[in-house]
Amino acid sequence: MHLSIKIIALLTLNIVCSSLTALSADTLLKFEMPARNPYLADSNNAMAHGDSAQQDAVLQPGPMGPSRILSTSELQYNFSGPGLMGILTSGEYVDGQRVFWGNGLDRLVKLDYQSYQTITEFYLPNVEPYTESQAEKSIVGFDKSNSGLLAVIRGFMEIWKLKNLSGLYTVLDKDHNYYVGNKSGLIQVYGDQNPMNSRSPIIKLRQWQLPDEVTGPIVGINLTYDGRLIVATEHGYLVAVKRDFSEYQRVRIRHSEGAENKATQRAGYGWVRNGFAIDQEGGIYIASQEHIHKVVWTGEKLSTDISDGAWTEPYLNQWKHGTGATPSLMGFGEEDQFVVITDGQPQMNLVLFWRNAIPDNWQQLSNTSSRRVAGQLPVNMGKTQAFEIQTEQSVVVAGYGALVVNNNANNKPWYLPKQAVSVLQSYLGSHPDHQPYGAQKFKWDPVSRQLREDWVNPSISSPSAVPIVGIGSNMAYLIGARNNQWTLEGLDWDTGVSKFHYVIGGQRYNPLYSATLIDNDGNIHYGTPWGRVRLIPAQEISDD
Repeated sequence: MHLSIKIIALLTLNIVCSSLTALSADTLLKFEMPARNPYLADSNNAMAHGDSAQQDAVLQPGPMGPSRILSTSELQYNFSGPGLMGILTSGEYVDGQRVFWGNGLDRLVKLDYQSYQTITEFYLPNVEPYTESQAEKSIVGFDKSNSGLLAVIRGFMEIWKLKNLSGLYTVLDKDHNYYVGNKSGLIQVYGDQNPMNSRSPIIKLRQWQLPDEVTGPIVGINLTYDGRLIVATEHGYLVAVKRDFSEYQRVRIRHSEGAENKATQRAGYGWVRNGFAIDQEGGIYIASQEHIHKVVWTGEKLSTDISDGAWTEPYLNQWKHGTGATPSLMGFGEEDQFVVITDGQPQMNLVLFWRNAIPDNWQQLSNTSSRRVAGQLPVNMGKTQAFEIQTEQSVVVAGYGALVVNNNANNKPWYLPKQAVSVLQSYLGSHPDHQPYGAQKFKWDPVSRQLREDWVNPSISSPSAVPIVGIGSNMAYLIGARNNQWTLEGLDWDTGVSKFHYVIGGQRYNPLYSATLIDNDGNIHYGTPWGRVRLIPAQEISDD
């Protein structure tokens, strides 16, 4: 049975949220959502990028403004240690409560869903705990100055603390089991000491080391619709393992020979660099250094065979480092269906690949690498001249729309090595000297079967955080910056017009590459270099 959420769900949601502006007719007529994965936690954020389709879009509406400075009572800040860039929302426990599960450099945490306060912590062995006083000292330093040579040095010192950060790839399942895959190829599963009690301490339930023949750091973890955990490594291996680790299957992605020697830069620039998406039929969509792949989980094995529906196609990669984007799925049900990435050109393109069979009458587009490419357009942020732009983020997808933001820092100091430029948009990203600008949306037209630019907002700034779409409010949300203060920016999904912004505050609220999330009640939350923050603005009605 197809479980896509159709127009009636959106209409119902719109009625419930009657204080919000109405959804556009275009949105109501054309949205289908990916089927809910029954083995993931029953929430809107059970893994990185939300769910198996990796869209960074949820049905919940987010805030609607108007623009103003948020008061301290509207900010829930939680010191929970460094590196807590993502956090997952549980389903309801038998006691009727939800919690947030997260992990960082030195600990795992469970936060209370209502208060955003820590319920319990599980400190990792052989890792020195990071203290709140250390965090406060860093925050004071960046508030004092976040531009210039001394600030760059301070930023490097903070980044150095994260050098041993592992376990970035996590999944929360329907049974409140929290799966963590780390760089050493170890998968650890954490849960509740008392599974019936959401307040229970965290315990380690079990662990499993990838077999010796599967090499490379784990760079992605996802869950199929029949409950198999899928793990990808930097060297091009995919492993399907039962959640109790009693059985596994493996396959090596095509063209991965010698992948262990094909890293192009520091950690994070291996043959496979990012996570992957999974569809309801077992299609696994993963990008390697020069190719996009569909591997198929048949229910019994992982297959790279064309007869099982698998394929491998090249994408443009003049930059040589491959795509920085986790593949996102677009189109469900009767819609045209694609997998979406940005490519490896120095000025990247947004690229749509036909996910399943290529239409019989489809002609290969000019300047593309494959007949499977359905659309390819340069990301230019509205500029007419060519310029370098690459991303380390997944493309945000809702309906036939696809959003990318500019994370290229401005005014790069002459003395700063190219490999170190990330400190500018991360720890120093809110300063006008460095902050990047620009958001651009593309849209597939199913009538003409063309990818088109939908809109550009060149004045909006999203230095490092991953945006999200709140479909219920028809808005894209991102953590931006104005006047060296961090902000929440709300853009109309149909037009790109800035509808409102909230001023959040100083460097305590730096998003540091974290995901912008919307909880089940429509509140925005995200990670900072030292913990987590959630915005709980008082109910207001927009002036629009």
